[in-house]
Amino acid sequence: MIEAARPSETSPVRVTLEDVSLAIDGRQVFERLSLDLTPGHVGLIGRNGAGKSQLLRMIAGLVTPDSGQVRVDGFDPAKDRRRATATIGFVFQNPDHALLFPTVIEELSFGPKAQGATKAQAEQVADDLLVRFGVPAWRDRLVHSLSQGQKHLLGLMAACTNGPKLLILDEVFAGLDLPTSRSLRHILNGLGMARIEANHDLAALAGCDRVLRIAGGAVGDDGAADPVIARYMSEMEALPLAPGAL
Repeated sequence: MIEAARPSETSPVRVTLEDVSLAIDGRQVFERLSLDLTPGHVGLIGRNGAGKSQLLRMIAGLVTPDSGQVRVDGFDPAKDRRRATATIGFVFQNPDHALLFPTVIEELSFGPKAQGATKAQAEQVADDLLVRFGVPAWRDRLVHSLSQGQKHLLGLMAACTNGPKLLILDEVFAGLDLPTSRSLRHILNGLGMARIEANHDLAALAGCDRVLRIAGGAVGDDGAADPVIARYMSEMEALPLAPGAL
């Protein structure tokens, strides 16, 4: 079994949003949204455009709300970026949007160097991570030479370089074939990190501690995974869309 990177701290992480409002390109995404989360494994479901990705980006500090407060363990992730990148790992749907460097070792050593590690220290962190994930031979590989599944794994590894307390995942592993996505999901489940995950693959969220349905910029349902997912599926299956509403 792969032993993946461990979080640097073991105390639970708390995420709070208080009266958060956000508009993008003139469209009101959230208006006075309040949440209190202590993951575990929290899942976000909802239709495209409901606001799931923007909620994840606000929690990670990649988007600043127009008003209200976002706090992760008491700090503002948009204002304290160094602490945010040490506490939160963000895994994107498309790893090509996140992977910045030509080689694997450069990609994995970037996060520790940004936290103040020397080149040698950062590369040691990267080498340890490669061993824990079972791919030490990737060290000097060119990122563009990796398969799509391997890039997804590298994106997950890069999110883990600083030993974060919280992983945020936005439609991860979308578009991969079943064996690859299942293998990556097995690795992800073995990390032991708190995570908040948006996913249209409802089966991937079946084991969540809590699932929130985002609809119209608000939380439309919130609770244990099975009943929330069942209600959502029942409603969606009864709602065929006309071509103009797709």
